[in-house]
Amino acid sequence: MLKRIAALVLIVLSLSLQSCTSATAGLKPFINDYEGYKFLYPNGWIEVKVDNGPDVVLHDLIEETENVSVVISPVPDNKTLKELGTPSEVGYNLSKNAIAPPDSNRKAELVNAEAREVGDKTYYMLEYAVKLPYQDRHNFASVIVRRGKLFTFNLSTTEERWERVKDKLQLVVNSFSVN
Repeated sequence: MLKRIAALVLIVLSLSLQSCTSATAGLKPFINDYEGYKFLYPNGWIEVKVDNGPDVVLHDLIEETENVSVVISPVPDNKTLKELGTPSEVGYNLSKNAIAPPDSNRKAELVNAEAREVGDKTYYMLEYAVKLPYQDRHNFASVIVRRGKLFTFNLSTTEERWERVKDKLQLVVNSFSVN
């Protein structure tokens, strides 16, 4: 009888501990206090220095083409995100000007576009299927306008890895925030 009680206690305890694991386990914070943004990124990713490019780029040590970047651009006439367009309009413009610009040999299809409200801030969440000459990719983007700047957070992985990593990458994209 005592063995049964001990086994039952161990089962209950192990189930309790499993439910205590965080959805963000395996993610680390990246904070840029100067520009006022932060996000979570997977363990095993490293920062890469890029001249005249995004504000920051991080990529996986093993899957080097799996990456995240933040691009900061000025916004004309201090427009708000909603004044730049709907999520679909902004997503389409981003696909044509940044993800698959003319003469890039890339094609980007906007798969999903929606607005997400976080407090008094509006983020557009954009999802793309991207075709390159040598592979298919999946991109997530989160965009927001703050302090007269357009912040574009872009995360990209191969279509082969997409199904295995999409939940974690969705957490990463949703973690992006700008003060």
